[in-house]
Amino acid sequence: MNPTRRHFLTRLAAAATLPGMTRLSFAQSAENPAGNAEAHTLICVFLRGGADTLNVWVPYADDNYYRQRPTLSIKAPGADADRSIKLTDRYALHPMMKPLEAAFKEGRLGAVQSVAVQNTSGSHFECQDQMEHGDADQDQSVGGGWLGRFLRGRLGNVQASPLGAVALGTVLPEALRGAPSVSVMQKLEDLSLKMQKADPAPVMAALQALYTQDSGQLGGQGRETIDLFRRVAELRDLAAAPENGAVYPKDMFGDQLYEVARLIKARVGLQVACVDLGNWDTHFFQGTTAGLQADRIKLLAEGIGALDTDLKSQRANYTVMITTEFGRRTYENASLGTDHGRGYTFMALGDRVQGGQVLGAWPITAMDESNPLGPGGVQMETEYRRVFAEMLRGTFKATDAELAQIFPGGSLKPVGIMKA
Repeated sequence: MNPTRRHFLTRLAAAATLPGMTRLSFAQSAENPAGNAEAHTLICVFLRGGADTLNVWVPYADDNYYRQRPTLSIKAPGADADRSIKLTDRYALHPMMKPLEAAFKEGRLGAVQSVAVQNTSGSHFECQDQMEHGDADQDQSVGGGWLGRFLRGRLGNVQASPLGAVALGTVLPEALRGAPSVSVMQKLEDLSLKMQKADPAPVMAALQALYTQDSGQLGGQGRETIDLFRRVAELRDLAAAPENGAVYPKDMFGDQLYEVARLIKARVGLQVACVDLGNWDTHFFQGTTAGLQADRIKLLAEGIGALDTDLKSQRANYTVMITTEFGRRTYENASLGTDHGRGYTFMALGDRVQGGQVLGAWPITAMDESNPLGPGGVQMETEYRRVFAEMLRGTFKATDAELAQIFPGGSLKPVGIMKA
């Protein structure tokens, strides 16, 4: 192959790779050997900003909750619209979580109380970074993200599908750092051969012919890139409208969950999808059933509820995990908000979830004002890596040996949020 032609193909391959993406490859994977067969998908939703999950999973049976939050607490269950939704004799859901009430009562939605990262700094950046890397200590790094380590260990030397790990947005999350292949996109239409007005089909056919004559690594990568463009072009018209009457919220979060649903329906071997929902840092005028936090809770519940409705026929094929970097203090501050805390409520949704329960002893001891972390600080009962490991165990049947490599030095005994 002459140098000029190789230079042309090299530039084309580089141009075809979107910013934030690893080099594209649509090969088989260990978890999805057929390339497009059914594969389970773990959808990771990160509530960035330190979500006040105390007002999401309301401990209405604990009088301390109402004493420490005289204006910010959510009312005990009742018939009025501003009252919480009773789940158990101890817990209720924020009224804006109504779209997920049925999932809890069906045993598909569950929670773990007092989950925390081993970092007491109160820094959003430090706690998010440690959590996404799966580290036990903020001063020790294993290298790469926890999901990246899992995917690399699971796939080994097998080339990974570019749609096997997807981050919805514009930035590669640290959790996927080190994965064999990751695609970062806002929508499927981002994956295309950019042209002005001409029909791309003849151009792709010509490029395919050029790549076919190159038996080297570049030729293989080029053919895989063109194949990806063709596959994505077919996906754009597949089940474009949400199914079962699902209505996604008119927001970037809703749009991103809709794209995740499209990928799951298309059976492209999606294993991990990462989605962020930010603006949970409610130091001022947090509100109760209306206001800043209520709007975030509504968006979260409506988005996840729409995804679950849209994918009703696919429920055996996905699990949703919802985390945040830390919770808030149990007491309200002078600005009618809540300050950085530690323990938070981890949530999981799916047919493989042992739902219908809120695990953990909290709030029996968490409201103790003698807490060494300071007044109102929720203590860590369950280190976050235990629930993260359990998600991999329940979703992908990760072995103890695999988990020990992903979360070295951790006690990874199951919490009980996933079915055995």
